[in-house]
Amino acid sequence: MEFPSPGQHKSFVAFETHLQACARELREEIELDKTLAGQTGPFGWPLTLQGHELDNRFAMHPMEGWDGTTTGRPSELTLRRWRAFGRSGAAMIWGGEAFAVTPEGRANPRQLALLNEAHTAQDLSLLIEAIHKGRVDSGLDPEGAFIGLQMTHSGRHAQPTKEPRPILAAHATWLDEYTDVPLSTTLIRDDELEALIQSYVRLATLAQAAGFDFVDIKACHGYLVHELLGARSRPGPFGGDYAGRTRFLMETIAAIQRACPDLGIGVRLCAGDVFPHKNNADGSPGQPLDPTPYLPLKHGWGMDLENPTKPDSSEAEQLVRDLYACGVKLINVTLGSPYSCPHLQRPSSYPPVDGYPPPEDPLLSVLRQVQITRRIKAACPHAVVVGTGYTYLQEWFPYLAQAELRRGSIDLVGLGRMVLSYPEFPLDLLAGRDIQRTRICRTFSDCTNGPRLDLVSGCYPLDREYRQSENGQRLRELKAQQAASQPRKS
Repeated sequence: MEFPSPGQHKSFVAFETHLQACARELREEIELDKTLAGQTGPFGWPLTLQGHELDNRFAMHPMEGWDGTTTGRPSELTLRRWRAFGRSGAAMIWGGEAFAVTPEGRANPRQLALLNEAHTAQDLSLLIEAIHKGRVDSGLDPEGAFIGLQMTHSGRHAQPTKEPRPILAAHATWLDEYTDVPLSTTLIRDDELEALIQSYVRLATLAQAAGFDFVDIKACHGYLVHELLGARSRPGPFGGDYAGRTRFLMETIAAIQRACPDLGIGVRLCAGDVFPHKNNADGSPGQPLDPTPYLPLKHGWGMDLENPTKPDSSEAEQLVRDLYACGVKLINVTLGSPYSCPHLQRPSSYPPVDGYPPPEDPLLSVLRQVQITRRIKAACPHAVVVGTGYTYLQEWFPYLAQAELRRGSIDLVGLGRMVLSYPEFPLDLLAGRDIQRTRICRTFSDCTNGPRLDLVSGCYPLDREYRQSENGQRLRELKAQQAASQPRKS
């Protein structure tokens, strides 16, 4: 079944009708603002963080390019993307992109990583400088953004060289089978986890020295810290009960606070796992694997272990309260994993080459993100919460985002894919200028297709530099080959 894309709606009423139909299915009250207020409305509300006054409510999500060097350093394409973050005028740059704390923690061989402290110190300064230059391009105060660095370890999805080299926090039969990880793969040891905490501290210290305002400990998308949150079967101090499963995250935070007391800390948090969906050979919509053989689940976070199709955000809500109590006020909410449920984690009109047609209206998937973010904010009202999932709404995203800000459901509007095609969208909204519709991300998924086909990430359809590059030509060839090999739909 094909679902109408938001961009196909030619009127506000048509989009609102579509959205309300999805909201009724989810049993969630959703309102849209009918007019946009620009700088004088919620988008322009000031927000004070750590003594730094943000002059708008936009945040740029981390956006990796798979375009660093094999020694973990930024390339010209990397710096170009960070300059675009600055050009957006967003008051917060959440993380920039995932930066691996160790060489073996990279998700791909071209991910930025801490391999050499002297080089990393130089590179972090270059990334900050790129954001400053982008802001100058847009006529803004170069130092006006609140900038964070996302720190990560890819864990199960580690691939620092051509071949995967998974580093597991725990075994889970359903997850091992889906990710094709042998049961013989050994778990990361407790002493290795303790040593890894110091790697986070080293990178955080370098980030602070380079001028970053905060660091983000990535706890989502199936990577190591996220997997630890669900590691119910893991023995020892870093698994089992809630206290054990959250220990690594909490001890990492405490260690950074001791080493860098003036550095802010945020967490990009998965509010709930989603049982893996399978890509069917016949091209039919993806469907969740049958969980029956694995019940009750011995691994999982944010879902009912007896019925994993049902979310249970109680532990995620408790964690946000615990984080706030220890001084971590910045929370960026997300759901699921791009490896197991891309339709929900990254709603799209066109699935990526390794994905599947969506099993539900992608607009409904966006509202699931809105719903869980509301729950997290309600659980800890004083936390500063960044919302997710807005890019799929295309030109209509401001009407929902502004309403969610006005409602108090979020504190900042997070944008990811949109910045690759149209980084100035936030500035145009704030200034009350006409939206440049030909630059709006239409969720073609080529920013995902590139890396899935061993190319760099970028907006190949709408960014001329990527479209006209050798990578762009190669991507078109590979997609054509793949399309030719697919079975025809009857």
